[in-house]
Amino acid sequence: MGALAHLYRAEVYRSTIWRQRLDMTTNWAVVSTGIALSVSFATATASPLPIPLVGMLTIMFLFLEARRYRYFMTWKFRARLLELALMVPILRGKGGDIALDRGTALSDDYVTPDFHISAWQAIGHRLRRNYLWIFMIQYAAYIAKIWIHPIEAVTIDQMLQRAHIGPVPGLLVLAAGTALLVAFVVITIWTYREKKRDTSRMSDYLKGEDFPA
Repeated sequence: MGALAHLYRAEVYRSTIWRQRLDMTTNWAVVSTGIALSVSFATATASPLPIPLVGMLTIMFLFLEARRYRYFMTWKFRARLLELALMVPILRGKGGDIALDRGTALSDDYVTPDFHISAWQAIGHRLRRNYLWIFMIQYAAYIAKIWIHPIEAVTIDQMLQRAHIGPVPGLLVLAAGTALLVAFVVITIWTYREKKRDTSRMSDYLKGEDFPA
């Protein structure tokens, strides 16, 4: 029991550290977006280029955070398993016990550690929580910038002309940005539905009848 208590403390500590790392990358994305918007909207003649550049940087933050989230879920799984199989029975006056027929999920995880969530599921989760909203703000800000500055555009062609980035036509720039945003929305919806249909070992254990989540 003493060893399991120390093991639980260690897993909670590791999950807390990785939770803080997730917050760190989100903060980077928010701060970078704020700086880009401040620079682009500082004057009517300021370039809108910082917004798409920060958008690409935010994509990097998304993939970095998704990778960190996969590690976080490993430690969270172990801590949650110890809570359900050890702490809950003790609190109910039954004594701590990890049943052999179901406790293998935890022991096997120490013998052969592995991620409990796919990369796509991690990306979809971080999009739902934070990044989809950040990308929407960036997209709306870019459209607003090329529409109202230096003076309000009177035609779509005029707005597209302002969207040019070097040799890249404005139409292609907007099409690429729109396609990317739509792709993120599709990933968000698809991963959410897949999560609801999850029947993996982790989902089965944490939602089992013996240990209601």
